[in-house]
Amino acid sequence: MMPVALASTSAVAYGISDYLGGVASRRARALRVVSVSYPLSIVLVGAAAVVAGGSPTLVGLAWGMTSGLLSGIAVWSFYVALSRGPMSVISPITAVLAASVPLAFGLAAGERPGTGALVGMSLALVATVLVSLESDEGSSIGHGRLTPQLVVLTVISGLAFAGFFVLLAQVPAGEGLWPVAASRIGATAVVLTAAFAARESFRFSRRLIAIGLVLAVFDAVANGAFYFASQAGMLSLVSVIAALYPAFTVALAITHGGERLRAVQVVGLTLAGVSIALLALG
Repeated sequence: MMPVALASTSAVAYGISDYLGGVASRRARALRVVSVSYPLSIVLVGAAAVVAGGSPTLVGLAWGMTSGLLSGIAVWSFYVALSRGPMSVISPITAVLAASVPLAFGLAAGERPGTGALVGMSLALVATVLVSLESDEGSSIGHGRLTPQLVVLTVISGLAFAGFFVLLAQVPAGEGLWPVAASRIGATAVVLTAAFAARESFRFSRRLIAIGLVLAVFDAVANGAFYFASQAGMLSLVSVIAALYPAFTVALAITHGGERLRAVQVVGLTLAGVSIALLALG
């Protein structure tokens, strides 16, 4: 029950962060937004790590750092793909890869969820795809043709997100939040490198800094919750739940963003709720 609760917390926090990041990106480029929030998340997770304690090892920190590098690559490639191609195709592909690869890895490693949990996982995968589907009219981002280059970027993003889940779950127990702090350092290094390469301005308004701080809080909660979920439960289970974050992004877009809910997304949100219930019972 605890791993499910933690993974669900992670999904909610990821979903809120994704929604707020999308809103902020309407006023500033996405890369500028994460260039503010990611460094702040290091400070927040670092402070939490000091309070939480633990005995970090080089192995654990290396797993954390490497997972963060993949997280940064995932975010960068995802934003590039979204800026050039159809969100209605890119988002579902990314989401299903982020969920299915850790699921396959966990099962291959010998994890054996119960029948109810397996059904819940299957429903969660379907729900992830359905809630990620957007019509061209429902997106504020210009849509282009899905070129082979964009397909590659989309697959890289999905696999990098999946790799982040898998690698962070490899951290040995008892190391506190230090590996998560290392993960945020790795992700920030990638994001800032991409920002420098894109010649982004690093002069931030007070408003953007404030938004970045809020995003950093949810980013820290999301990563910390997933880390503890993976420590307490099966990767195959918690990764699928965490990958349900688009459901919460969509819910916020409807309740606070004034967006209309599509029939396919209603089905997806319903399946998401059913899958979490089954996983909790399983």
